[in-house]
Amino acid sequence: MHNIETINKLLKDELAAVESYQQALDKLRQDVSLGESEHLRPIYQDHKIAVSSLQTLSRSLGGTPAVTSGAWGTWATLVLESASILGNHTALKALREGEKNGVDDYEQALKDDELSADLRTLIEAKLLPAQQAHIRTLDRLLDAATA
Repeated sequence: MHNIETINKLLKDELAAVESYQQALDKLRQDVSLGESEHLRPIYQDHKIAVSSLQTLSRSLGGTPAVTSGAWGTWATLVLESASILGNHTALKALREGEKNGVDDYEQALKDDELSADLRTLIEAKLLPAQQAHIRTLDRLLDAATA
C-alpha cells in the first residue's frame, strides 16, 4: 500500500505537469512568433509517458492510479495562467520550478527504504533523468530569452 501511495503522489505531479505543458503549448499556438513550442512538446510527451508508466506500475501492484492532479494541478494551472499574463519568460520560469519540484519529489521517494524495486528502477532510470533534462532545456530557453 505504501508504494501505491507514493506512486499516486508522483502520478499527481506528472498529471499536473501534463496539464501545465498542455496549457503552455495552447498559449504558444496562439502566439505564432514564439518558437518555444518545438522545445516544450517533447517535455510534454515525456510527462505523458511518465503518467502511463506510473499508472501501469500502480495497477501491477494492485492499486488504482490517480486520475486527476488534485490541488497540485490546480495550483500549477493558476501559476502558469498568471505567468502567461506576465510573459513567456515568467511562464518558462514557472515550468522550470514545476520541474524542480518534480526532481525533489523523485529524490525524496528514492530515500524511502520501503520503495519497491520496480518503482526505484523506474525513477532512477527514466523519470528522474527526464526531469533533469527538462530543467536543462528550460534553462537554455530562459538563457536565450534573456540574451
